Amino acid sequence: MWLPPPFEALSYRVFPDPGRRAVALKAVSFALVGVINASVDFGVYSFFYFYLGFPIVAANLISWLVAVTGSYVMNSMTTFAAESGRKLRLKSYATFLLAQVAGLVANTATVYLVPKVIGRMLGIDPALTSLVLVGKLLAIGSSFLVNFSLSHFVVFRHRGESATH
Repeated sequence: MWLPPPFEALSYRVFPDPGRRAVALKAVSFALVGVINASVDFGVYSFFYFYLGFPIVAANLISWLVAVTGSYVMNSMTTFAAESGRKLRLKSYATFLLAQVAGLVANTATVYLVPKVIGRMLGIDPALTSLVLVGKLLAIGSSFLVNFSLSHFVVFRHRGESATH
């Protein structure tokens, strides 16, 4: 895994234990990939919802599929390069996709419920653009926690030298 030298140096100070440092570095790398994917997710979602008039959940499913595919490719090549051998495999992609469904559930529940709950609390229309966008931003954050955990502990777990991916 590669990080810019300042981040790598900081990781040695914050996490002197190599095991904890490795997980922390993976989380940082996963988050950096996530920033790119969040931008893609947000852009695709906005395009389908605001410009094409798709319903919230349909726009979210499409944006999630595009983002999760990008996430698999980038994380296989960077964050989990040691575990994946920097190779893209259909079986690994399918496992990654299935594991990320929990993140999708957290994401979709958040993007759907936040505008409704906040709208109801404030007595305003839940379809208000700002509420929809707040819901989407919170949804991206909630799914990050689920997605990293499943990627680290399930999809890209270290399997040893003789295991096939």
